[in-house]
Amino acid sequence: MSKSLRLSEKWFRRGLWLVAFVFASFLIGLGSTVVGDLPKVEHALKLDDFIDRAAAEPLRAAIEQSARRETKADADLDQAGLKLAAAQQASQNARETFANWIATRRATAQPDQDPELIARTRALDALKQKEEAAQRDVGAQQQIALDARQAAERSRGELDLLEQAAQKRLDAEYRHVELRVFGYRLALTLPLLLVAGWLFAKKRKSTYWPFVWGFIFFALFAFFVELVPYLPSYGGYVRYLVGIVLTVLVGRYAIVGLNRYLARQKLAEAQPEVVRREELGYDTALARLAKGVCPGCERPVDLKSPEIDFCPHCGIGLFDHCGHCDARKSAFSKYCHACGTVAQARPRSGDSTTPMVTGA
Repeated sequence: MSKSLRLSEKWFRRGLWLVAFVFASFLIGLGSTVVGDLPKVEHALKLDDFIDRAAAEPLRAAIEQSARRETKADADLDQAGLKLAAAQQASQNARETFANWIATRRATAQPDQDPELIARTRALDALKQKEEAAQRDVGAQQQIALDARQAAERSRGELDLLEQAAQKRLDAEYRHVELRVFGYRLALTLPLLLVAGWLFAKKRKSTYWPFVWGFIFFALFAFFVELVPYLPSYGGYVRYLVGIVLTVLVGRYAIVGLNRYLARQKLAEAQPEVVRREELGYDTALARLAKGVCPGCERPVDLKSPEIDFCPHCGIGLFDHCGHCDARKSAFSKYCHACGTVAQARPRSGDSTTPMVTGA
């Protein structure tokens, strides 16, 4: 159809399509903002909302207390370990000194050194006792840390059971919230789609068609982008059922539309040629001719053949001769391309009717 438009009209139409897309983009931005805020109408769910707090709070307190005990035991264990290492080192040094002294005493064999031997032995025993005490402290701190860890593990195990049960209830509530949010989306987008369908059927060729098409683009985007991806899927059944319903509705609309179109075409082809020409728009006729089809029945016709003046399918006139210069021209032209006069066809032989001006 664009081939039949004036150059300025083409650019105006492109500008109006740009207006339609810009209008649709702003509507889509507004709609996305509204749809994005829909989940906020629901309460933010947490695991604690579904857990048995009377049983969970003592367990959490026990875990926290055990963690503190374990931390303190680990710190005390580090200190006890240092003391044990110092006691072991002191005991080792004392044993080496005692061994050297014993070797010296045996070499000299002086009896007056027996009291010193006793004293050194007692000192060595005292160091050994300190080492053993440090070892006991280390073992005690290890036992405290172990008890704290085991107590925490028992509490965590019981808490995990409570959290698992709460998680199941939370997941079930999430599914309910998801369904409700989808209902909000559907309640918002479905009326838009219905309005867009009405506008497409009634107003797509009106004076303000750019805004009509902008709203249609917005409604389609809202339905297929803002709604369909969030469609709840219970094993895929809902998604496939919705797809089947939409396919049936669209298919039925297409079948009914095709049958109506064929019925209109059949009725139009049965009308006299004058009536059919009056119902044909000038731009529509030129657009169909540009596609190489008959303007009346839309069947392919060899328009380049100089021998074809009428459609062989429906009989409508495609070419005639100018009543002024006798040039062969399109029967749908408003002016003769050879002499520029108003397109008034030359009366055909045997035709008693007055010449008709085409292009109304």
